[in-house]
Amino acid sequence: MGSNPALAFFLLFSATLTFSCDGGKVLVYPIDGSHWLNMKILVEALYLRGHEITVIRSSTSWYISEFSPHYTSITIPQEQSHNIESQSSMSSFLDRSLEIRRARGTLWAFVEFYKNVFSLIGGTQISIAQMINSIFENKTLTKELKEAGFDVCLTDPAFPGGVLLAHYLKLPMVFNVRWIYNGDGHFAIAPSPLSYVPQLFSHYSDKMDFFQRASNIFLHSILVYMYKYVSNPPYQAVCDRYFGTDVSVMSIMQGADIWLMRVDFTFELPRPTMPNVVYIGGFQGKPSKPLQADLEEFVQSSGEHGVVIMTLGTLLGDLGPELSEIIASAFANLPQKVVWRHVGKRPATLGNNTMLVKWLPQNELLGHPKTKVFVTHGGTNGIYEAIYHGVPILGIPLIFDQFDNMVRMKAHGAAEMVEATTMDVESLTNALKNILNPEKPYKQNMLKLSQLHHDKPIKPIDDAVFWTEYVMRHKGAAHLRTESYKMPWYAYHNLDVMAFFVACGLLITTLIWGSFRCLIGFLVKTKKSKSKKE
Repeated sequence: MGSNPALAFFLLFSATLTFSCDGGKVLVYPIDGSHWLNMKILVEALYLRGHEITVIRSSTSWYISEFSPHYTSITIPQEQSHNIESQSSMSSFLDRSLEIRRARGTLWAFVEFYKNVFSLIGGTQISIAQMINSIFENKTLTKELKEAGFDVCLTDPAFPGGVLLAHYLKLPMVFNVRWIYNGDGHFAIAPSPLSYVPQLFSHYSDKMDFFQRASNIFLHSILVYMYKYVSNPPYQAVCDRYFGTDVSVMSIMQGADIWLMRVDFTFELPRPTMPNVVYIGGFQGKPSKPLQADLEEFVQSSGEHGVVIMTLGTLLGDLGPELSEIIASAFANLPQKVVWRHVGKRPATLGNNTMLVKWLPQNELLGHPKTKVFVTHGGTNGIYEAIYHGVPILGIPLIFDQFDNMVRMKAHGAAEMVEATTMDVESLTNALKNILNPEKPYKQNMLKLSQLHHDKPIKPIDDAVFWTEYVMRHKGAAHLRTESYKMPWYAYHNLDVMAFFVACGLLITTLIWGSFRCLIGFLVKTKKSKSKKE
C-alpha cells in the first residue's frame, strides 16, 4: 500500500491540536543526582504530551541543566552546594562509610554508621530548608509562581522542599518517590507491619525470624528518631513561620494526591499499599539502540564468552586505588571482555580484556545480546534496566539503600553480592564466574523477572503520565487518599477505643464484684439474724 502524504499530515496536525488543547502547566521541584535522571524522563514524557514544564533548580545544581528544550528553569541562587550536589561531599561520605564498614559488627561501627548518615542527610535538609525559605522571602518570585497558573506540582519528597512549595502555592501534588525524609515512602501512608516489611538499612527480606523482627523494630525506632530530631526540624521551622504551628511537614506530605512509586512487585517485596500509590518501577526501561562503532567492535570481539559491564552510577565513580586494583585483577582473570565506567587513576593490573570509559551507554549495553553480567552498586535505576533486559547482577553495594536493593534481588535468585571492604581478587573472581556459569540459575531467574516486569497492560511511563494528567484534569485525587493522617495517633491505633473497652470491663467487673459482696453480706447477715432468733 502506497503512503498518503495528505493523510499523514492530517493525522500529525490533529495530534498536535489535541496536545495543545490538553496541555497544562506543571511545576517540577526535583532532587539532583540519580533522582533527577529519572525525574527528567517524566519531564520529557509530559513535554511530549504538550504540557508546559517549569523546573526549580539551585544555582549549584550538579545535573539539572539551566537550559533545556523540554522545560523552562527557575534558578534559585545558592552560595554553597547541597551535599547531594557535591562530588567531594559524596566522595567523603563514601570513604567514611567504607571505613566504618571495615569494623562492622561492633557497637562503634553501628553508632558511627548512623552518625555518618545523619550528618549527610541532616546537612542537606538544612540547606534545602534554607533554599525554600529564600523562595518564600522572594515576594516577586512567589507572586510570579502564584500567577503562573500551574495545574500540578511534580516533586520528589526525599527532601521535601517541593512539598512545602506546593502547599504554599495550593497546588495538587504528585510524587515521584521511593524514599521520603524518614525512610521508605510507604511507611507514611500505608500499613507497614514490621513483622514482614523490612525497614531501611535492615538488609532483611520479608522472611524474618524472631531476632530479625526484633532488630527490625529497633531499626525502625532509629529512623523515627532521625525523623523527629534530624530530618524534620529544619522544615518544621519553615512550616511554623509560614503555615502555623498546627501544620506539620508530614501531614502535608500525607495529603499528596498521587504517589508514583519507583518500584513494582517484581522487585519490591509484597506489602500493604493504598489506592493513591501507583507503581511505576522500571519506567525508564526502553529498547536498546545500536552501539557506536568502536564499542560495538569491542563487544563483538568477545566471541562466545560475551561481555561484563560495570558502573557505579552517577554519584560514585572512584572506589580508590586499592579496590580498583582488586577489581581490575579480577576482571583480568575472566575470558569475557569488560566495559568498565571508571573515574580515577588507571589500575596497574588492568587486563587487555578490559576497556575503561568515563561514560557508558548503560541501557544499550544491557540490551546487547553479548552482555552476560552487570556489575553495579545496586542503585534502583540500574537494577530496573537490568531487569528490563534480563541481565543477572553482581552487586557491590556501597551506601544508602543499595544493600537492601541487592538483598531483594538476591532473594529473587537473580543476583549475588560481594562486600567491598572484604573482597579480594579471588572472592570477586569466584563471584563473577559463579554468575557467568550457565548451569547456575541466575540468568533464568532474571529472565523470569523480566517476563513478569514486561507483562503489564500499560507501560510504567504511560501509567505515570496518565495519573499525573488525571490529577490535573480533576484538580486533585482526594477520593483516592485516606484521611487517616488527620486522626490523632491514639485514635489511629484505636487506643482510645481499647481504653474505653478496658474501662467498661473494669466497671462491669467492679459492679459485679460489689453486687456479689453485697449479696453475700446480706445472706450472712440474714443467716446470723435467724440464728439469734432461734
